[in-house]
Amino acid sequence: MKKTLFLLLAFAVLAGCGKSKEAKTGEKLMTQDQIIKLSGDARLYFKPLAGKMPGSETDTPEMIALGEKLYNDTHLSLDNTVSCNTCHRLDNNLGGADNKPVATGVGGKHGTRNSPTVLNAGFQFVQFWDGRAKDLEEQAKGPILNPVEMAMPNDKFVVNKVTGIAEYKELFSKAFPKDKEPITFDNIARAIAAFERTLITHDRFDDYLNGNVNALSQEEMKGLDLFISTGCTTCHTGAMLGGTLYQKIGLIHPYADTTDKGRYAITKNDADMYMFKVPMLRDIALTYPYFHDGKAASLEEAIPQMAWMQLNKKLSPEDAKYIAKFLAALTDKSRVPKELAEKQ
Repeated sequence: MKKTLFLLLAFAVLAGCGKSKEAKTGEKLMTQDQIIKLSGDARLYFKPLAGKMPGSETDTPEMIALGEKLYNDTHLSLDNTVSCNTCHRLDNNLGGADNKPVATGVGGKHGTRNSPTVLNAGFQFVQFWDGRAKDLEEQAKGPILNPVEMAMPNDKFVVNKVTGIAEYKELFSKAFPKDKEPITFDNIARAIAAFERTLITHDRFDDYLNGNVNALSQEEMKGLDLFISTGCTTCHTGAMLGGTLYQKIGLIHPYADTTDKGRYAITKNDADMYMFKVPMLRDIALTYPYFHDGKAASLEEAIPQMAWMQLNKKLSPEDAKYIAKFLAALTDKSRVPKELAEKQ
């Protein structure tokens, strides 16, 4: 009954809003019947992002403001050169990542993994590529103490350094008024996480899932149809199109570089060899390069590789471009760069 009502609603939207967006060439890639069917299929696999992030119930404006300041403060690194924003950039409407193959820390040291986006990160079931942090609070502590990234020697050193910055005394007191000693390593992480829980995006795919079938162009809908029919939804489903499970990279055909053992390094369980958290695809067009090691420069390069390695499917360059166009529609409306907007 619900499916029937939705299909009727979709038809009404189509009839009321005029023709769906066509490709730039004017080519009609899908019929009206196909468009209506796709709308129903999409709702089986995906859903709009929620308006609030788990754990935000106790966050206060004071905690969020403090967290934003800490997020951008290079004093949290040993040599005062690296902040959270260094690797997870939010400035200039960037996509919460640094667009480098791997993270760069103090002294120009390089990590071994690509920096994932911080946008919508709190919706995921675990944090980091290998899932070693259960939530944003635990994740926030990791880079600060990582010898390659922010390189602070221990949590006591971090607390002493922050305590020595005069303005933080009042900010922490306001954010944690019930704490006798508000400046603690736990509260530093809590504040950063509170800010990160505000980083919820909204894109045209949300509009599409909410009933506006004209929110996507013909090319983007063609890409969505291919995304579903190819089997990408085996892992990339739900509100974030990922971020809800682990999967082996090279499930059917091996990944070229087997140096990084993935979750196995944490669990030492053979079943976890080359297992990584499935990345979210929201804002994916902004967070190049791709894969855990950043070795795929573009979506057009990454998509065929994933189809082959994970699904034993060979995609044509044309089909990969259609899927890439759909994925670009997952870009937060406030962050769509000019060159991407011109292509939509």
